[in-house]
Amino acid sequence: MSIDKDTARKVAHLARIRVEEDALPALADEFNTILGFIEQLNEVNVDGIEPMTSVTPQRLKRREDVVTDGGMPDKVLKNAPDAREGFFAVPKVVE
Repeated sequence: MSIDKDTARKVAHLARIRVEEDALPALADEFNTILGFIEQLNEVNVDGIEPMTSVTPQRLKRREDVVTDGGMPDKVLKNAPDAREGFFAVPKVVE
């Protein structure tokens, strides 16, 4: 696949990037270089390779999954426009 000047102009427009007319050929060349690299990657045999998120094995720190009240209802309700009996009070919208 080859990117021409018109396609580069359209991509720049869709990306909301202002590109001067004389810079479009260079942008098209950069796009073609990127596409060439992607074609090279498509040639690599990845059968049997498991997807990974990092090159080093990592485990995220996990906390115990327990239900709590948060322990700070006063702080939570402090900025509420209207709080009653420990809850947010909202106007009735359905009659």
